[in-house]
Amino acid sequence: MRALFAPAKAIPEVHVGSKQFTESVILGEIATQLIRQADVRASHSAGLGGTRMLWSALLSGDIDAYPEYTSTLAQEIFSGEVKGSRRLRTTLRQQGVLISRSLGFNDTYAIGMLRERARQLGVHTISDLASHPNLKFGFSNEFMDRADGWPGLRACYDLPQTDVRGLDHDLAYRALASGDIDATDLYSTDAEIRYYDLIVLKDDHAYFPRYEAVWLYRAGLARQAPSAPRALRRVEGRISRAEMTDMNARVKLDGMPPSEIAAEFLMHEFGIEADVRRPSMWADIMRHTREHLVLVLVSLTAAVIIAIPLGIAAARMRRLGQVILSVTGIIQTIPALALLVFMIPWLGIGGPPAIVALFLYSLLPIVRNTYTGLREISPEIRESAEALGLPAGSRLRLVELPIAIPTILAGIKTSAIINIGTATLGALIGAGGYGQPILTGIRLDDMGLILQGAVPAALLALVVQGLFELAERYLSPKGLRPGIPRE
Repeated sequence: MRALFAPAKAIPEVHVGSKQFTESVILGEIATQLIRQADVRASHSAGLGGTRMLWSALLSGDIDAYPEYTSTLAQEIFSGEVKGSRRLRTTLRQQGVLISRSLGFNDTYAIGMLRERARQLGVHTISDLASHPNLKFGFSNEFMDRADGWPGLRACYDLPQTDVRGLDHDLAYRALASGDIDATDLYSTDAEIRYYDLIVLKDDHAYFPRYEAVWLYRAGLARQAPSAPRALRRVEGRISRAEMTDMNARVKLDGMPPSEIAAEFLMHEFGIEADVRRPSMWADIMRHTREHLVLVLVSLTAAVIIAIPLGIAAARMRRLGQVILSVTGIIQTIPALALLVFMIPWLGIGGPPAIVALFLYSLLPIVRNTYTGLREISPEIRESAEALGLPAGSRLRLVELPIAIPTILAGIKTSAIINIGTATLGALIGAGGYGQPILTGIRLDDMGLILQGAVPAALLALVVQGLFELAERYLSPKGLRPGIPRE
């Protein structure tokens, strides 16, 4: 909606997005490096989430292009109502989106099992699964709900299984290997099929359509940066299924960075020498630290400014107080990822929606502790302040708030620590921070990358806790300071 009313302007930089799986990230890198070779500035927001998130970001103008698959568009975005490539192109154009021809490979969905497990059960086709109702299925979260996913598959094959759970696509492979699940959805170019010795079950009812890889880009990009779409179209028909599988394997199994894999592909196919510089681990940590601190400090500061007055109002006015506490409590129960996604249509992707979501999550502990700290002041102290003739504002400022400061600071400290942990989810919508290496590490099964985000986040939480304990000692009235006996 924002993009419909935004004034037209030249694009200083083309923003490429990609989904939260390896192949999409590699294709996003190929697109970004190609556009840069066309003398256009380009950036890549990798691993932004699922189909709906990328599609919404494209329509709103937060990204300019991303790799997609034809049947994902037809089944997930347009709910199966758009059939045929010509009608798909027409429908996309009506949305202000253009589509390339196939990049050269079909990455269809499939159902896979460990080869040995399938042999024991005599399972060769998807239809064979119907004879084993006690099998445990673990599907990627997107596959669980999309039109061409589990609901349609279950109906097509009349599958009786009830132990079906949603998992991260990359974690599902580990669950298969450990025996926690018996079958999962695969992408046919996944490197893990060979690595884990999986068998791809025959789709004997031809349920899954073709998923041709394509580029999607905003129609306005052709006017504002015409060389960018031309650069993207150079890849049409140039990536075979075997080449894509090999690139996925080199990232997932050999630990090569997607940017280097993309650069090697461009050199091999087009003789393009891309300048790919791999930052050091410490440079990455410092960048993620800066991003994380911005998310936490901005959202927490705003929460303190708003929540303390709300807590005061709640303590002073009983009925209004119940409303304030109820509303902030309800906000706290909304799943963090859902709250982040809710913000995208209004604020786009990146830092702003993450900051607003973190701000909302920070309210309840501060509001409740401010309310509690003021309500627990003894009636004798209030009466003494009134007897001195202090007006209400002076009583609050000189007597009540100083007494309540330890409780209020405890609430701010709780919010800050929760904020630091929750901020890692901001990486799902391009906000960066410590969540970026954690999500990348999960995708690549790289414990070092996971620790690169998790350890600094834990250390930051410990530092913040220590700073608040110092603040409590020096800001509280002397008689209320922890560790100091009262006379």
